[in-house]
Amino acid sequence: MLKDSDRIFTNLYGFESAGLSAAQKRGDWKNTKSFIKKGSPWIIEEVKTSGLRGRGGAGFPTGLKWSFMPKPEQKGDKPSYLVVNADESEPGTCKDRDILRHDPHKLIEGCLLAGFAMHAQAAYIYIRGEFYNEASSVQVAIDEAYEAGLIGKNAAGSGYDFDVYLHRGAGAYICGEETALLESLEGKKGQPRLKPPFPAGVGLYGCPTTVNNVETIAVVPTILRRGGEWFSSLGKPGNAGTKVFCISGHVNNPCNVEEEMGIPLKTLIEKHAGGVIGGWDNLLGIIPGGSSVPVLPKDVCDKVHMDFDALKAEGSGLGTAGIIVMDKSTDIIEAIERLSHFYQHESCGQCTPCREGTGWMWRAMTRLVKGDATIDEIDDLLSVTKQVEGHTICALGDASAWPIQGLIRHFRPVIEERIKSFHEKNAA
Repeated sequence: MLKDSDRIFTNLYGFESAGLSAAQKRGDWKNTKSFIKKGSPWIIEEVKTSGLRGRGGAGFPTGLKWSFMPKPEQKGDKPSYLVVNADESEPGTCKDRDILRHDPHKLIEGCLLAGFAMHAQAAYIYIRGEFYNEASSVQVAIDEAYEAGLIGKNAAGSGYDFDVYLHRGAGAYICGEETALLESLEGKKGQPRLKPPFPAGVGLYGCPTTVNNVETIAVVPTILRRGGEWFSSLGKPGNAGTKVFCISGHVNNPCNVEEEMGIPLKTLIEKHAGGVIGGWDNLLGIIPGGSSVPVLPKDVCDKVHMDFDALKAEGSGLGTAGIIVMDKSTDIIEAIERLSHFYQHESCGQCTPCREGTGWMWRAMTRLVKGDATIDEIDDLLSVTKQVEGHTICALGDASAWPIQGLIRHFRPVIEERIKSFHEKNAA
């Protein structure tokens, strides 16, 4: 269990003001100038030492990602950019929303430090269009930081010039994918780009760019203040630090909570979310990392730990750490069908396997909900998920396939019983 003294997001629940003066009392913007004076290599090395991995889903080592950005002498006259992905659209995920709403100065300070580390001239925060109140909170924080001289010309008195801009999206799930986000930011249709070239070489406006998640950037100032070794001492090897977990569904107290990486899933739910409604034995399954990762049955949930490697070993993933709890009152087939419809609706249509496959999978799922199918169709559906998975420009194809794969892997008897029952009723 995480000690209160090790919590990074001390205003996650908004008990205090999100304003600058309150944020400074909580420790934000303290010694910012001194970190910049230590130089870009020092910042990147501290982030590498911390073991911080991206908190947006992919889990790529953050310090390593930053080191891909070209040095000033390598990029010529081209500017560099930091882009913050605040397009939090993954069903079951609401961690960034509370950071944006209640702790925006952690993000703004993180933008400055990360931007300096990567020799960027500006940061663009791309925020989900539906986050009206959150966008307002972030804009107020940006304005306060400019007025206090913390960003802009001679940011924080460091001699470094750095601007921060807020850009509101239009509510497209696909714009959570980093290259689709860049396309949208440039005023184009939000569709993923082929890689290579990667954003670190050719990103926003054709310039070197790094795209990071809100939580990833917001933890950086605290890591620099307390040291990379402090952060790496929390969690597990290869899965260091703290994480904001979102717990929703059939629990007594749905919540966001910051905890150590690697905490047992059962402990997380029982200690912070008041347990499963009806008790732990009433649990059917849990989607552990937002809607795109495979569901896990109760026997796996009994023992699994919440980190990248442990969940991968169980055939699922940490993703965004959006935990969706389903008790035995859930129609698990219908729940996955709803997710299939979501991904069919949100596909940008650029790649044929995704454009055609998501619709095919959803229509098959609607038949399985009723049981109006044959046993052979289960294997046909699984085969189609394999043809979509890994055959698209971005990971939306994978995201549409994985929930169905998890359903078939762990709940195939339920599907078969539904089909059998349907045919028995209609035969009579």
